[in-house]
Amino acid sequence: MRPGLLFSALTVMMMAGAAVAQDAPSPIVLNQTGLESAGPKLAILADPATTPLDWRLTDAQGRTVATGKTQPFGDDAASGQHVHQIDFSNVRQAGQGYRLTVGDKASRPFSLTATPDGRLLRASLSFFYQQRSGVPIEAALVERPDLARPAGHRPDKATCFNLADPKGQVWPGCDYTLDASGGWYDAGDQGKYVVNGGISVWTLVNAYERAQVLKRPRALAEVADGTLAVPERGNGVPDLLDEARFELEFLLAMQVPEGKSLEVPLGDQKDNAGHYVLSRIDAGGLVHQKIADAHWTGLPTAPADDHVTRYLYYPTTAASLNLAAVAAQAARVWKDVDAAFAQRCLDAARRAFAAAQRHPDILAQVAFDGSGGYGDTHLADEVYWAAAELYATTGEPAYLAVLRASPYFTGAEGTGDLSWGSVATAGALTLALAPSHLDDVDRRRVRAQVTALADGYVADEGKTGYRLPFASAAYPWGSNGAILSRAMVLGAAYDLTGKAAYRTAVVDAADYVLGRNPLDRSYVTGFGARPMQNPHHRFWAHQADARYPSPPSGVLSGGPNSSAMDDPVAKTMKGNCAPQTCWADDYRAYTMNEVTINWNAPLAWVALWLDDTAP
Repeated sequence: MRPGLLFSALTVMMMAGAAVAQDAPSPIVLNQTGLESAGPKLAILADPATTPLDWRLTDAQGRTVATGKTQPFGDDAASGQHVHQIDFSNVRQAGQGYRLTVGDKASRPFSLTATPDGRLLRASLSFFYQQRSGVPIEAALVERPDLARPAGHRPDKATCFNLADPKGQVWPGCDYTLDASGGWYDAGDQGKYVVNGGISVWTLVNAYERAQVLKRPRALAEVADGTLAVPERGNGVPDLLDEARFELEFLLAMQVPEGKSLEVPLGDQKDNAGHYVLSRIDAGGLVHQKIADAHWTGLPTAPADDHVTRYLYYPTTAASLNLAAVAAQAARVWKDVDAAFAQRCLDAARRAFAAAQRHPDILAQVAFDGSGGYGDTHLADEVYWAAAELYATTGEPAYLAVLRASPYFTGAEGTGDLSWGSVATAGALTLALAPSHLDDVDRRRVRAQVTALADGYVADEGKTGYRLPFASAAYPWGSNGAILSRAMVLGAAYDLTGKAAYRTAVVDAADYVLGRNPLDRSYVTGFGARPMQNPHHRFWAHQADARYPSPPSGVLSGGPNSSAMDDPVAKTMKGNCAPQTCWADDYRAYTMNEVTINWNAPLAWVALWLDDTAP
C-alpha cells in the first residue's frame, strides 16, 4: 500500500471511531449510519395508535420532501412494542440532514448516500487483525495509539492436556508438542478454537470467492492488495486473503502428526464414575479442538500478560472436518495465488477428511475449565460441508459419493441456519456458487435449496414489527451473528436470481444491527449515534479498567439474548425483557455483549456484499 492510501484508510476508520457522546434514544429509529439513496428505506415508530399516522420527511433546510401514512404492524412480541413502519423508499435524492417526524416525535438527522464508502467493511475486517495472536498489533495499523499492544502467546506451543478436568477425570496427555502460534483469538477470551475459526475463515474466503467467480470488480477492488491496514499490504496478494491465511496457518498447525496415537473418548461411553471411556487410536490427520488456557484468566488481561499454561485439547471429528472443509476451499482459491500453499492445504484437507471417516464419533462434549466447549454431537452437516468443499475443488468421485449419501444433498433434510455448529448451508452455498463438476440437475437442486431457505427468511420479515429476516420467539446467544448469517444466504439467493426481495432483506438485517431496533442502538462500535462501547473482551476493557483501551470501530456485539441469560447482568433482566431488548452495553454481560470472530465475519461479508450490489 502506498503511504497515502494507508493514511486515507486509517483516517476514515478514526473518524468512524472518534469518541462521541451517546445520543438520547429516538422515538423513530432507523439505520444510524444512513441509508442508500437508491435503495429501500424503512424507519420504525413505537406508538400505541391503531390507525395510520401522518409522517413527514424534511431535508437539511427544513423543507418537506415527502409525506405519507405509517403502516401499523400492531403488537410485536419480539420488541414488546406496538409498532408502526414508515416506508419512504420512493425518496431517492442523496443528501444529509434528513429528518422524519410523526406528530411531535422526530428522528435524529440522517443521510441518504448515493455511493458506498467502504468504512464498515474496512473497520469490520480490521477486527481480525486486532484479534491476531503471536504478533504485535502495530500503532500504524490501528485507529488509535492505545489499541497497539505487544504480541501475546509468542510462541504458542503446547502439549496435550494432562490434568484432571472439572469432573475429576484425569487425561493422559500426548508425547508431542505443536507450535500453534498465530491465528485469531476467538472472542473476549484468548483461546483459539478450530470449529469457530473454521466457519469464520470460510466466511471471509467465501466473500472473496463470490466476487471472483461472479466477476465483481467493485468487490474485488475493495479487498485488493493495499486496501486494508494489515502488515502484509503490498505483497501482491489481496489483503482479505492475507488476513484469512493468517488464520489458515494456525488451523493447519493444529493437525495431529502422522504416526501419533492418542487416547480419546469415542461416542459418549462412560464408566461407573461418570468419566468418559478412553480408547487408544491412530490419531494421525485428526485436528485438535482448541488451544487454550488451563483456567480462565481475569478480565481485563492483555494477551502479553496472559501467562497461564496453555494446552492442546483432544482432537475431535468436528474439528477435523472443519479443517478438511476450509483447507479444501483454500486450495481452490489460492491455486492461482500461491500454488505451493494451495497444495499444502489440499493435502491437509484430504488427510483430515480421511481421519474423520476413520473416527466419525470423537465428539466435543467434555467441559474443560478456561475455554469454551463448542460441543457438537451432530456431525452429518460437517461431513456434508467438507465433502462439498473437497468435491468442488477436486471433482473426485469419492467425495461426490459422500455428497449423494447426505440427506442435505438429496433435500431430505434442510440445511438450516448457518453457524459454527450448523454448517450444511456452507456446503450448499459452495456447491451453488463455485465452478464444479456437478451436473445440471444437481446444481439446480442445490440452488433451489438455497433460494427456498432464503424464501423462508423473507417470509419472516412479515412476521416482525421491525421487519427483519428473523422471527424466532426467543433470541439466542449471538443473535446479531445469526441474523447476519441469514443475510449471507439472502445475498447468495439474490446473486442467483436477482430477486429484489432478497436484497431488501439483506438491507433490513444490516439496518437492524446498525440501529433500527427497539433499543435504538448500533451494535457495531464506532458506527452511529448510539454505538456499543463496552464489549466483553479482555483487552478492549476500558469500562473495567481505565488503563485498558475502549474497543476499535467495527466490532459487532453478540446482541440481544433471551435464551441463555447466565451472566451477572443478564440474570437481573431475566423475565423482565422482550427478546429484542434483552441486552446491555456492559463488559460483564458476556451472554449479550461478547464479541467473536464468527459474528464479525458475516458482518464483513454483508458489508462487502452491500457495497458491491448498491444500486
